[in-house]
Amino acid sequence: MDEREASPGKCLRSTRFIDSDHPSVTSFTESVVAGASSERERAVRLFYAVRDRIRYDPYVPDASPDRFKASTTLQIGATFCIPKAILLTASARAAGIPARLHFADVRNHLATRRLLELLKSDVFVFHGYTELWLDESWLKATPTFNLSLCEKFGVRPLEFDGRSDAIFHAFDRSGKRHMEYVRDRGVYTDLPFDAVLRAYRAAYPHLFDGRGYSVGVGTSNDDFEAEAARETD
Repeated sequence: MDEREASPGKCLRSTRFIDSDHPSVTSFTESVVAGASSERERAVRLFYAVRDRIRYDPYVPDASPDRFKASTTLQIGATFCIPKAILLTASARAAGIPARLHFADVRNHLATRRLLELLKSDVFVFHGYTELWLDESWLKATPTFNLSLCEKFGVRPLEFDGRSDAIFHAFDRSGKRHMEYVRDRGVYTDLPFDAVLRAYRAAYPHLFDGRGYSVGVGTSNDDFEAEAARETD
């Protein structure tokens, strides 16, 4: 159920996936925001830390619940949009900033040929990003694509100043289509894991085995950024 009306206070709690009280999350947060003089500065620092320290990689061997936790993302160091948004949300909460998750289906033009062939679609369902409560309003912050990946694809990296939304550009630097938002999936105080899995199963049935378990996309040995560099060259 969409929790768009949830109070900011509810968006400070540690949850199953947004495990903001996990030692690794609190340690990460403290190291990033140390010396920050304002809430806005803490939010901006956390955005860039998650954007660039956690490499974007859509190739995951399974979609088990633990893979989505913020603490797991810190351990692995590379993952796709939803766990990156969860980590930004968790670290913001650990820093005392109310934060929540927002989801949308997007038509993604920032993808390699191999990834599109594996998905059999250019629509990425339940793309995740973070909303941060700053100056009495919710701001959208999308930490998905790290700087080095954007450079390889020739797109502008998303910047966040804590005053305006940071969502995907419609076009890249050359004027080609980059990202289209095609369906709003709602706002949540924790990951709606079952809803995400149902949407994945409906959109990508070939990625599930006969018992309905996700077999993932690619393998843990795949390197999306290297793949992007080869295709760009």
